[in-house]
Amino acid sequence: MPEHLEELLLRTAEGDQIAFAEFYRMTSRRVFGLARRVVVDAGLSEEVLQETFITVWQQAAKYSPALGSPIGWLMTITHRRAVDKVRSHQRSAERDRRWAAANQSIAYDDVAEHATDRSDVRMLMESLSFLSVLQRESIQLAYFAGLTYRQVAERLGIPLPTVKTRIRDGLENLRTRLAPT
Repeated sequence: MPEHLEELLLRTAEGDQIAFAEFYRMTSRRVFGLARRVVVDAGLSEEVLQETFITVWQQAAKYSPALGSPIGWLMTITHRRAVDKVRSHQRSAERDRRWAAANQSIAYDDVAEHATDRSDVRMLMESLSFLSVLQRESIQLAYFAGLTYRQVAERLGIPLPTVKTRIRDGLENLRTRLAPT
């Protein structure tokens, strides 16, 4: 078989398409197998297969039986193409990651986000109007003024458990008003 492959390569070098087709038929499975082991991805391995045989067609005249077997020459081309494909794919993925990292700070849709925020605030403020004055006052001091429950109790001059009860009951009322229907 090596002699037959050698003959097919020499005829391919002369432009014999039938010899090239036979060479392809006899060796393409091995080429694909090596490409698949190196590249892993089936689609990229098919690209390596195609590129390898384009190289064979274009450079068959450079094959020298004195330097090695046809399979050795073919597998060398295949391995180089596969490694190039992996490196190219890795560089492309790295470029994509760098681009994504550099552009991550760009807001995806500021208008929609701000509109949603305003709508949520409006709904919350409307819901606060349904609370008792005592509940609303305690919640506003705790959540909007940033006071602790103890600080709210001191500011209003009422016992801490009373503040906790007002806030808990008020939040429960808000939860039922703001819950999705």
